[in-house]
Amino acid sequence: MKKIATWFINLYALWIVLSFVFGYFYPGIFLWFTRGSWMTLALSIVMLSMGLTLRIENFSNLFKQPKTVIIAAISQYTIMPLSGWLISIILGLPKEFAVGLIIVACCPGGTASNMIAYIGRANLALSVVSTAVSTILGIFMTPMLTMLFAGQMVPVDAWGMFLSVVQVVLIPVSLGVIINWKFPKFVEALGQTGPVISTLAIVMISGGIIAPAVIDNKVLILNYAGNLIIAATLLHSLGFGLGYTWGRIFKFDKGMSKAIACETGMQNGGLAAVLAKNNFPLLMPLIAIPSVFCSIMQTIVGGVLATIWRFKKD
Repeated sequence: MKKIATWFINLYALWIVLSFVFGYFYPGIFLWFTRGSWMTLALSIVMLSMGLTLRIENFSNLFKQPKTVIIAAISQYTIMPLSGWLISIILGLPKEFAVGLIIVACCPGGTASNMIAYIGRANLALSVVSTAVSTILGIFMTPMLTMLFAGQMVPVDAWGMFLSVVQVVLIPVSLGVIINWKFPKFVEALGQTGPVISTLAIVMISGGIIAPAVIDNKVLILNYAGNLIIAATLLHSLGFGLGYTWGRIFKFDKGMSKAIACETGMQNGGLAAVLAKNNFPLLMPLIAIPSVFCSIMQTIVGGVLATIWRFKKD
């Protein structure tokens, strides 16, 4: 059973692609999931699962290597927002897609970065701590940066975004950390249950984004699919490349530089989608589409890079 769960989780990118395909051609499968608070609840479950993987020691480790973690956070919240903003302008994306891409770029790193770091023989401890720190910082940084870079295109309710992030990030992650602290044996007994449920939740969110969008905008999405693939590929490639370079500039070893690259290049696409849905209703459903393309392309780019790192002798 454990092998099946691991196999299912490792094929995350495939399930995202299939959710896009089925959501595009058979939107009725996912439409029920777009009603009410299903998407918000699903993301909360994902973030709770992330919290269950974190320990108090992860945060105490921050004080042992503060410089490295701070530099990783600066990389995350400068390279990605600037890249997302520039790419949206250069490619001339429609307003909905441009703002959606910027929201993805302003989000914290996702837990998938830890898996990419592990496969690529990066400094896994730094990756885990940096994910936790960027997630907490995202409570403030994501609304602020979205307002800075997307506010010139559309009105941005930074306070509303802040409350959304508190609801779907801070509360469930904190709850997960507390449960792991107080009931470690229970968390250990869960095994792969959390990651499997998280994978299913992200797949449902991806399908739930595509389904309502294609009902009235199928041709538009098809026409801009190439641009969105290019935009997503550029965004995450720049994140990995510049993140690694950033680490080397500060004379970190290759393992630490790889970890910074993973934290910079991988984004929380599920959070971006839910923030778009909850805070930009007038631009829905198109504004959430870039998060799906980014989820696919970051996994492909990160997976290829991690494989190269794994088999390349440093």
